[in-house]
Amino acid sequence: MKKVILDTNLLLECVKNKVDIFDIKNIVDYDIYTLDKSIGELEDIVRKKRGKNRDNAKLALQIIKERVKVIKTKEGNVDDILVELSKEDIIATQDKDLKKRLKGGIIILRQGKYFVLDK
Repeated sequence: MKKVILDTNLLLECVKNKVDIFDIKNIVDYDIYTLDKSIGELEDIVRKKRGKNRDNAKLALQIIKERVKVIKTKEGNVDDILVELSKEDIIATQDKDLKKRLKGGIIILRQGKYFVLDK
C-alpha cells in the first residue's frame, strides 16, 4: 500500500492553523508516515526555540507520536530522502523548493484550511 509521508513544515502549518492532519485520509486512503529525521527536527525546535514555534512543535510531536508511523532513515538530508521516496509514495509538504524536486504526487495545505492532491 502506498504511503503519505508528512514533511516537518506541513506538520507545523497544520498545528498553527488548527487543521487535523488526519483529514488527509479524506483525499487519499493511504497510511500516514513521517521520517525519523522530521521528528528530530521537531525535537530540535522544542529544545532551541521559544514562543509559538516551540509550542507548535510540541503539539505536532504529541499528535504524530500517537498515530503516525515512523520511517527509519540512514544518513542524508531530509529533503533528499523525501525526493527519493516520492518515486513510490505521496509527500505532504508546504516547502516550495522541495515541491519542485518531488517526482510524484504531492499533498499541500491550501489557504491554511484544507488538503489537496497536487500534480
